[in-house]
Amino acid sequence: MGFVEIESPILPGAPCRILVREAGSGPPLVLLHSGWGWEAYPFDRQLDELSGEFRMVAPDRTGYGGSPRLASVPDGYHRMFALECLGVMDALSIERAALWGHSDGAVVAAWMAIEAPGRVRGLVLEAAHFWRAKVGSLPFFEAAAGRPEEFGEQVVDSLRRDHGEPRWREIISGGARAWLRIIERGRREGGDVYEGRLGEVACPVLLLHGLRDPRTEPGEIEAARAALPDARIAWIESGHAPHASPRAAGEATRLAAQFLRVLPP
Repeated sequence: MGFVEIESPILPGAPCRILVREAGSGPPLVLLHSGWGWEAYPFDRQLDELSGEFRMVAPDRTGYGGSPRLASVPDGYHRMFALECLGVMDALSIERAALWGHSDGAVVAAWMAIEAPGRVRGLVLEAAHFWRAKVGSLPFFEAAAGRPEEFGEQVVDSLRRDHGEPRWREIISGGARAWLRIIERGRREGGDVYEGRLGEVACPVLLLHGLRDPRTEPGEIEAARAALPDARIAWIESGHAPHASPRAAGEATRLAAQFLRVLPP
């Protein structure tokens, strides 16, 4: 692990010192963690198994893990994080990369492809969100905003390892409050978390999704596929994080690697 110093739109005014995990060599593959950070749904298996073929790069976004603290999560944060991650690629002299994003990280990855299409070779969008009005997830985000201890000792321990005490509570509650605002806007206005721009993604896309993902609304993946008619989809017998599931991680890694190996150079 090491650090790069960049300017980030989500924390303007001073350079941000971003923690980056790196392994392997070959075509760059950037891993983008969920809204809970690295340890909650770790990509450790993928770092181990794919580093013989790819240059693996996994930054902690601002607010998470070893990167600078974030007082609050602003509206439009997915797009801001996308611009930040492009800055990380600049700092590492990576001109073009494939991206594998999970959950909020998948939204960030898609925004990177929207904002800088020439820099993204392909996208693995795992457990991606589409609708703003994710009303089925209201109880989840309300608990995360005010009662994160309810997620259980194992989850809390992973968050403590990643972010420390009491910072983990700030991260989970801040992200949940941001999602509650997104959902409320969706209930008023409709629409999606890409401002109607997901169809601008020009690179190959693999939608990697658990059949039992509790964060997915009815019809949500079908709507995402309508915006990305050329995307491939791989359904996995899993919940919200196939790549980190003891039973599904091998299949998720195999499918993602199969997709990544045949991307245009």
